[in-house]
Amino acid sequence: MKQTYDLHDVWALLFVFSIENNHDVAREEIITSKNINCDEDLKDLFDLLIRPEFMHHKPKEQALLIDTLEHLLKGGDSFDRVFLNMDTYFDDDVHDQRRFMQILLNSLIKYKSHI
Repeated sequence: MKQTYDLHDVWALLFVFSIENNHDVAREEIITSKNINCDEDLKDLFDLLIRPEFMHHKPKEQALLIDTLEHLLKGGDSFDRVFLNMDTYFDDDVHDQRRFMQILLNSLIKYKSHI
């Protein structure tokens, strides 16, 4: 059976950055304090906000998220569908959406390996 990859799974993981997410002033301050176009700030942001969310997923779901990102990056996806459909607390637009997703992928792989 061929694996189906759903970009919605990635969007759901990134929902922590959405202004539609529950109002949380501390989280908003963390997001706005980071430059999302700086690799180190982005890694810090993922460590603080994505890691806890990712760790709540079952190992099979974690693997699917990683596989989905790998598949979409290999396929050349621009990830416009993710960023155009999400209003975030980011102060700037993400200048390189593929780099953003590659850093996210690297972070998820790191989190999974430290279980």
